[in-house]
Amino acid sequence: MEIEPGIYEHFKGQRYEVFGIARHSETEEVFVSYRKLYDDYSHWVRPVAMFLGNVERDGYSGPRFRRVV
Repeated sequence: MEIEPGIYEHFKGQRYEVFGIARHSETEEVFVSYRKLYDDYSHWVRPVAMFLGNVERDGYSGPRFRRVV
């Protein structure tokens, strides 16, 4: 699955704006660059594998993030 810029929803309900992917300058690990669309609107990165991963928690089973816009 390719990660495209847009609005994504976390499985807990919060929304985030994804800017795209970034690569670590030394390890070349690939990260997703995004910001929260609530609270302080801070910027974050997360490894692509974790961003695309599935979650099984509190009766929920599905993707950690899903694109909504």
